[in-house]
Amino acid sequence: MGDYDEAGVTIRRSGQAAESVQLKGLRVSLLAAGNGTEIILHTLEAGTSWAMLPESGWYALECLMLLKGRLLWMRDEGDVLLLPGDTLSAQPVRKHCLFTALEHTEFLYASSEPVFHLYSGQLHNMRQLAVSVEEQDGYTADHCQRIMDLSMMVASRMNLTSSQLYELNLGSFLHDVGKVRVPRSILGKPGALTEDEWIVMRQHTIFGRQMLAETGLPFLIPVGAIVEQHHERYNGKGYPYGLADAAICTGAAIVAVVDSYDAMTSDRVYRPGLPKDEAIEEILRCRDTLYRPDVVDAFLDVADEV
Repeated sequence: MGDYDEAGVTIRRSGQAAESVQLKGLRVSLLAAGNGTEIILHTLEAGTSWAMLPESGWYALECLMLLKGRLLWMRDEGDVLLLPGDTLSAQPVRKHCLFTALEHTEFLYASSEPVFHLYSGQLHNMRQLAVSVEEQDGYTADHCQRIMDLSMMVASRMNLTSSQLYELNLGSFLHDVGKVRVPRSILGKPGALTEDEWIVMRQHTIFGRQMLAETGLPFLIPVGAIVEQHHERYNGKGYPYGLADAAICTGAAIVAVVDSYDAMTSDRVYRPGLPKDEAIEEILRCRDTLYRPDVVDAFLDVADEV
């Protein structure tokens, strides 16, 4: 707790803990709250993204003031660089506003309606769930982060809108969250799955979309398309619906390539990972059949950075 004087003023000393949520690359700390208004300190590591989103029935004043570092506002009309002392405000936010930290960055975010527990708590829980499921499936704890980082690298070579980038940022991390509803006997099975077990396993994409929809949160619901479609394939031979070509959303097409590459290069209990060059060769071989050509081309542009 902070210190109080006789006027009811709260002082939080340097080093005193504020209520906070820590995610990889992002820390949000609730500094003050009252009468619906919240002041939140955000700390982002380089490469971490954050967003302000439009929402039906939401008319709050939202304001961001950059304290330290550099923040890139990724706009459809052209990117804008924010520097310390710059402020940005809207009432209400009418378009997706996606920001990426170019270095260690800190900013104050104020909202005239409470948002801290809404977006930090639900997102934290969902992300923790996604990591735990991947670990049960035999991946390392940073699998979700690798998929997100590489997906955003691929997206940087493509002409995506700010809303597509935001949804990809979340959807790539949460792509396999639906596996939590797959029985552990199937998810953790060391040997080959039976046909009946594969039928259940393939349902994880649908389970994931349902889980995001069940949160009722507007910033998570649209992400369900990526989660549900990331095992669809360009030639229509994927699952769960056999979608093809343009019927597959761009975010899912990106995750399809990135997830396949990561699966091929990751060590699993039943086989060692492929060398990087062999995995890239396999992705290239499946260009225009399993994978969307423009996504493969963008992936090849960043492959040397992986």
